[in-house]
Amino acid sequence: MRQINDARVAEPGLAVVEVAVADDQTAFALQEVLAMRWATATADRTTRVPGEPGVRLRCYLDRHRTAGRWLYP
Repeated sequence: MRQINDARVAEPGLAVVEVAVADDQTAFALQEVLAMRWATATADRTTRVPGEPGVRLRCYLDRHRTAGRWLYP
């Protein structure tokens, strides 16, 4: 399996989450769990690497905001 690439974010509390899982259903289920907890820019598709098993999904979340509201004014 290839290494997950580093990604840079602009400020503390912002996160890039990249998961490598067996299938699309698992990837989207995990993304949904993250989106229920934090404000999340969700992905609408997964990516596949030819010849490698599984799929990858990348989404972005903001730990300062919960789903649907700001923690800080």
